Amino acid sequence: MTSTDSAQTPAKAPAKDPWDLPDVSGYVVGVLGGTGPQGKGLAYRLARAGQKVIIGSRAAERAQAAAGELGHGIEGADNAETARRSDIVIVAVPWEGHGDTLKSLRDELAGKLVVDCVNPLGFDKKGAYALKPEEGSAAEQAAALLPGSRVAAAFHHLSAVLLQDPEIEQIDTDVMVLGEERADVEIVQALAGRIPGMRGVFAGRLRNAHQVESLVANLISVNRRYKAHAGLRVTDV
Repeated sequence: MTSTDSAQTPAKAPAKDPWDLPDVSGYVVGVLGGTGPQGKGLAYRLARAGQKVIIGSRAAERAQAAAGELGHGIEGADNAETARRSDIVIVAVPWEGHGDTLKSLRDELAGKLVVDCVNPLGFDKKGAYALKPEEGSAAEQAAALLPGSRVAAAFHHLSAVLLQDPEIEQIDTDVMVLGEERADVEIVQALAGRIPGMRGVFAGRLRNAHQVESLVANLISVNRRYKAHAGLRVTDV
């Protein structure tokens, strides 16, 4: 190679720092199922961290009552209005109503970043066990039902008890974040990082969401045996 050839060879761009995450403080976050334990806890933590939060419910009055209890500037509205007014929408509805809820909000969720944290679980005398949706996971079902939305998956392994406890300053856990687009995943990682003690960690594409959702059944078993509120930490990252 001549010196001329060498000079024309473009320099390789440095690798992006995976912890260089965007500023998400200006996003409005909607929580569908925001009157349930998980949704209510997430809404409380995000709002307490300074995020603008709207919680949704099928009945606006129920959402408004829950928002009043939580404070921190949280608003309540019906699910459709919550979806319309939000930049990022967290889906925290019960698995039984997951598909019907998303179908009914397809238009309102178009163009939005939708973060699914629903865990398809069954319960019997032996305890919790994972269910396998036809699409592969709750997140993949969301992606199939919302072709006009950008779907990610996160916030599956958080204890609703810890999230809602005002005496707890930090939630010491990692959040596994899955998605197809790096930019969307990084937004969700940054959103998780707004909560003190919490960290968002990329965990693969949506095809890997079933394992993450299913792990909740194991954490429920841990919690029952040890009377705990177990979360996850990823080491060496």
